[in-house]
Amino acid sequence: MDMPTAGEQQNDTSAEGAFMGTVLLVGLAAIVIAIAAARMVRAGRREAQAEKARLAEEAGRQARRSLETVWTMDDRQFEEFVAHLCRRDGCTDVKRVGGAGDLGADVMGLLPDGRWFVIQCKRYAKHRTVGSRDIQTFNGTARLEHGADVPVFVASCVFTKPARAFAARHGLCLIDINLLGFWNSGTPLTSFLDLDIGRSGSHHRLRPDAE
Repeated sequence: MDMPTAGEQQNDTSAEGAFMGTVLLVGLAAIVIAIAAARMVRAGRREAQAEKARLAEEAGRQARRSLETVWTMDDRQFEEFVAHLCRRDGCTDVKRVGGAGDLGADVMGLLPDGRWFVIQCKRYAKHRTVGSRDIQTFNGTARLEHGADVPVFVASCVFTKPARAFAARHGLCLIDINLLGFWNSGTPLTSFLDLDIGRSGSHHRLRPDAE
């Protein structure tokens, strides 16, 4: 059997080295491509999240624009406005009962599923807030005094962070000015009943001249 010459061995070694070098280069190229692809995916996700946030904010602005007349209403007109939205959404036996001695009940009625709801309305200027004391007082009367299955507090401004946290702990539905804009634009009342207002709500005040 013929043994390979030194030259042949050198050629074999060179070929093997070239092959390994090619494999290494291909592997490095694959790693670089994977890193670049991962960066592009992350960038795409960030852009998608930013776009989602922008669209949500724009939707909120559009919804609030439909409420400009709310801040020109008096308390009674605001309560009638809320009662109208309840009737629009299929609620029955809806009554506006707000007035002196109402014990926090401004609108009452039955949801489409038959549950009894009680709503307190606060028609405040857009830059004001509703604090936890008002929510605590309403919580103490809505169920005990009025037998509410679903207590709802509707405001033409935002709720403070402590107010939203209290409502989340005690199962109260809060509809702030942002959600009210969507309600007025056609979103049904029942869509707001299971929202975790402690997490999803905003306590940032609107400026007096905000749209």
